[in-house]
Amino acid sequence: MTRTYTECVAENTRRAERIISALDLQGLWCSIGAEIHQVGSMRMGLLAKHRDLDFHIYSDAIDIRSDFEVMGRLAALPGILRIEYGNLLNTDEACVEWHAWYRDAEDDDGEAWQIDMIHIRRGSRYDGYFEKVADHIAAALNDEQREAILQLKFETPNELKIMGIEYYQAVIRDGVRTWDEFAAWRQAHPVEGVVEWMP
Repeated sequence: MTRTYTECVAENTRRAERIISALDLQGLWCSIGAEIHQVGSMRMGLLAKHRDLDFHIYSDAIDIRSDFEVMGRLAALPGILRIEYGNLLNTDEACVEWHAWYRDAEDDDGEAWQIDMIHIRRGSRYDGYFEKVADHIAAALNDEQREAILQLKFETPNELKIMGIEYYQAVIRDGVRTWDEFAAWRQAHPVEGVVEWMP
């Protein structure tokens, strides 16, 4: 029996919650006095086939050495495959980017999850912004739009990397419903940098 998109999202969300708990992301970041918030597709109930978990972490000041300490403890956990780092503290984004890849021993398909942790300086331009975006999108969605977004996500070829905000903007604002419409929409709306849009 074929599962519905909603059933797939529910299963992915259960798996994601297990991973978040196993890695104790809350405890890791709180240990250096930082505050962690979930953002992205899981926060909106739209976690489809792309296994990407997004977190924004906030501190009044960011100490790179403390961040590396947190990442060292994360790297030592079973299942962590690799970690990448980017320093954007001297940009408008005022953050340190961490990207970790994790393979869950309980997943029988062996596919890795990407965990994006963006450590942002409090009071900077994007402090709380993407939490607000996610909550606005979740509140604006009706059932038909949710189904359209999930269908587009599940129809996306695995080799294509598409930002979640592209789906939401196309469906909610511009009425896109099919893959062909979405492909044409993306050509007409190329992404450059951070997309600042919310319904």
